[in-house]
Amino acid sequence: MIPDQNETRERIRAENYARTIRVNASLDEAYRALTQGHSAWWTACEGRFRKAGDRIKFAFPPAVSYWTFEAVKLETGARVELECVEAYHKILDKPGAPTTEWLGSRVIWQIETIAKKNGAAIHFEHDGLTPNLHCYEVCEAGWNLFFVDSLKTYLDTGAGKPHRGG
Repeated sequence: MIPDQNETRERIRAENYARTIRVNASLDEAYRALTQGHSAWWTACEGRFRKAGDRIKFAFPPAVSYWTFEAVKLETGARVELECVEAYHKILDKPGAPTTEWLGSRVIWQIETIAKKNGAAIHFEHDGLTPNLHCYEVCEAGWNLFFVDSLKTYLDTGAGKPHRGG
């Protein structure tokens, strides 16, 4: 039996990189970190996501890798959804691998209050980052470092661990 398109889409969605962190920050503080505080927890960049259509380029020096994201949906204190509209990712240990695997993928953060506690839960999914991609292992490690560790540390203590080059 051949799976229908919806079954296939759900299976692939279940394979996307997805994680949840709990932070000692308000919904608004978490939202600000995801729309204008990237340099404090991810990597240096210029600009902010203020409205749908805004774009920011994220580069990781000294290598040539970069991604440009466009805001698709911004709901203050609740959701940030970005689409990768430009991508160049050179995987050093896989010289023949495609360099544009993130193109068209979406990063989605959903922020919600933790019941009966101060703080927020941030659910993250990189829609399109699945284990079949050449970059999956390095990208999974990167998101674990920057989302799971650095963003959490930034929102809990005020000091993240962003990429500094080198």
